[in-house]
Amino acid sequence: MRLKKVLLFSDDAQAELDSVEAELEMVELQISELLEKQTKLNSRKNKLLQTLEGACSSAQPSGSSKPRKPSFSKQDLQHYEESDFSWSEEVQAKLCSVFQLSKFRPLQQAAINLSMSGKDLFLVMPTGRGKSLCYQLPALCSKGFTLVIAPLVSLMEDQLMYLKSVNVPAVTLNASSTKEDSKQVLAGMIDKNSPFKLLYVTPEKIAKSKLLMSKLEKAYNMDLLARIAVDEVHCCSQWGHDFRPDYKLLGILKRQFPKVPLVGLTATATSNVLKDCQKILCVQEPITLTAPFNRPNLYYEVRFKDNEDCVEQISQLIRERYKNQSGIVYVFSQKDAEAVATDLQKRNILAQPYHANMEPSDKSLVHQRWSSKKIQVVVATVAFGMGIDKADVRFVIHHTISKSIENYYQESGRAGRDDGSADCIVFFGFADIFRVSTMVVMENTGQQKLQNMVAYCQNVDRCRRAMMAIHFDEVWNDDECNQMCDVCRHGNDYITMDITKHARDVVTIVEMASSMDEKLTPLKVCDAWLGKGPAKHRKTIKVTSLSRLEVESIIIHLLLHGYFSEDFSFTPYTTHFYLKLGRKAALLKKDNHSITMKMRRRVMSHATVKKVSESAGEKSSAKLEGKRAADSDNKKSVAKKVKTLP
Repeated sequence: MRLKKVLLFSDDAQAELDSVEAELEMVELQISELLEKQTKLNSRKNKLLQTLEGACSSAQPSGSSKPRKPSFSKQDLQHYEESDFSWSEEVQAKLCSVFQLSKFRPLQQAAINLSMSGKDLFLVMPTGRGKSLCYQLPALCSKGFTLVIAPLVSLMEDQLMYLKSVNVPAVTLNASSTKEDSKQVLAGMIDKNSPFKLLYVTPEKIAKSKLLMSKLEKAYNMDLLARIAVDEVHCCSQWGHDFRPDYKLLGILKRQFPKVPLVGLTATATSNVLKDCQKILCVQEPITLTAPFNRPNLYYEVRFKDNEDCVEQISQLIRERYKNQSGIVYVFSQKDAEAVATDLQKRNILAQPYHANMEPSDKSLVHQRWSSKKIQVVVATVAFGMGIDKADVRFVIHHTISKSIENYYQESGRAGRDDGSADCIVFFGFADIFRVSTMVVMENTGQQKLQNMVAYCQNVDRCRRAMMAIHFDEVWNDDECNQMCDVCRHGNDYITMDITKHARDVVTIVEMASSMDEKLTPLKVCDAWLGKGPAKHRKTIKVTSLSRLEVESIIIHLLLHGYFSEDFSFTPYTTHFYLKLGRKAALLKKDNHSITMKMRRRVMSHATVKKVSESAGEKSSAKLEGKRAADSDNKKSVAKKVKTLP
């Protein structure tokens, strides 16, 4: 009897211990979540304080403990914005006579004067704001030539075409250069008469050609190497969105030629990326000029794919909204470039593919035909783009999401360089997330950056520019958008809903599969939840009545917020993406834990909207984020009530 009591007590103690441990696990998850939120808020607070301090620095009273003077102050910037330098008259004359421009854009004059003064410089300026002029114009006003390192042949070809059109002597050395061309260029590098003012090379050429380095050394000793321009400088850093291994070897240039000023140019680098670039390029104390990220003439929009192939939607847009106007359609892969271009051609749209696997002569031909308006659309991978200088691009459409917000900002920024209105539209598809995810699996921050891009697309209540501003360490006022994004233009087009019940249902599906040593792709999770999976699973799964778009949106939301996590599996031929339980999945076992999400009304099925409204009517005390417009029957608004899905 006594032994029985001891055993019963032991069982009770074990049960209580299990309960305590489970509760502790929940508490630890909550603490982890709060600490993560605290870190983000502190980081944002510091950015805001820095902005305020910068704005108020000129009004600071003098005192006994003066703040340390920054290495490059506002007064210094104002000095370099002046036009009273010894070279200013020549710079202004060539700006007008060669480049056919009457005035500089913001920060251009300061950047040019700094470069002409022999200063090392990092210039962060939005795509299409005139970064190239900041080394092209100084090159014309300096003895010798400027060495330009660019990551893509298409970028170099684009600039060479433009420079040729304005009679600026410029040449290139790359893998497709003929022996005769290479011989002439190498000889010109040590010609005192400088037959060219700009020499474009790839970083691979610097890394692999000892002959090129020997000629650069001779040119340096002859004072003919005027400056070094590293275009798309963010490619140096593995934390940048477009890391190129050969860029890491460019530090040799500053070590070998320490007296030559270097200018690094980018549209997208954060402060951390620039610090990394400074170390890699062996630049001691560069001056950094950063222009505001906003391009007010660009309209940003996210559209859900009606199906996995949205070519019909894209072709309809091009025919109806962009008739006879130039544009770019970005795709995920070389295969997609060929297929989408063919589909557009079948719909009577003049389109051609562009990707890295094409012959150099074919790529050049597509580029030239597009630039001269002989074709309307280039269907391209990211091999086409950085530095493309066609001013009248009226639309950039993404057939597939970009791998990061930085990439998207740069790719979409090829629109509207003439300051005319232009559209940047991304088609957001569920399956595309996981295609891109497997592509960036080897990158250090690839998954986090992709999730930020997905959050940008999933977002329905925040200004698109505000989402971008966070990534570029900028403070943004939504009023400045002027309804130039779909969210600001259609601000009430969403409802906030409680999805806790549905989250528990779908997490249970993944949990059950895991208990049976099965792995489920996101697509299979969708199918299972919709009752379309294998028959053996249907008996144990609670099938949902939600639409497929609603199901996909909820799964994405749970992935972004840590209830699901990525699980990659590698084969000799491909990489598979599976869903597994995330670190916050255990919180759903608590009765008092709830999850809400904002969803576009047009994503919701008619049945869902009806049931949401009925539920909201019953729960009048609940709160709704977002407003619903009155319908044609003058139904009573259900604003400010939390919606609960069926």
